[in-house]
Amino acid sequence: MAHPLYNSVMETITARAINADFFAPYGQLLDVPEKPGRYDFQAELFNGRADAKPNLLLVRANAQSLPLDMKLMECHPKSSQAFFPLDVQRYLVLVCPKTADGEPDTARLDAFIVGGAQGINYNPGTWHHPLTVLEGVGRFAALVWENHSAADTVWYKLAAEQRVRIEA
Repeated sequence: MAHPLYNSVMETITARAINADFFAPYGQLLDVPEKPGRYDFQAELFNGRADAKPNLLLVRANAQSLPLDMKLMECHPKSSQAFFPLDVQRYLVLVCPKTADGEPDTARLDAFIVGGAQGINYNPGTWHHPLTVLEGVGRFAALVWENHSAADTVWYKLAAEQRVRIEA
C-alpha cells in the first residue's frame, strides 16, 4: 500500500501539522503547557554510550525556500536528540522509519509543520532531515549525547532528491 503522503508521480511530500500521536513513532512532541507549573519527564532522553557526554548546543538557522529539495538524511543511533525553539515562527520536521538494512525508508517519509512554541525529541536512530526553518531566522537549543566520533551522527545521501511542498 502506498504511503498517503507520498505521491510517486510528483515525487512530492505534503506536510501536515504535527501532533503527538502522528509523531510518536519518531519521538516526542514537546508542547509548552497551557497552565502554570512544572512538568517533568516530558521526553524520553537516551544515551547509549558510556563515553558520550551531554552536548547542550545552540543552533541558528535561516529560512529555507520551498519547495525544499531533500538531499540528505541523518540519524543518531545511540542518542536521542531534542530541539527546543528559542525564537522561531515555524519549522519543518522530515522523518522516516528505517528499512530492514537500517537505511532511511524515504518512501514512507513523514513531513510535519511545527509551531514556534513546540519542541521535538527524536528517538535514537530516527532518520530525519537537518533542521529546516520555514520563516525568518530560527534559534534553537538542542540536547544530544556525543563523544566526538563518527558514530555521533550517521549521514545518508539520498539516491535522488525528493521535493517537499507545504499544502495550505
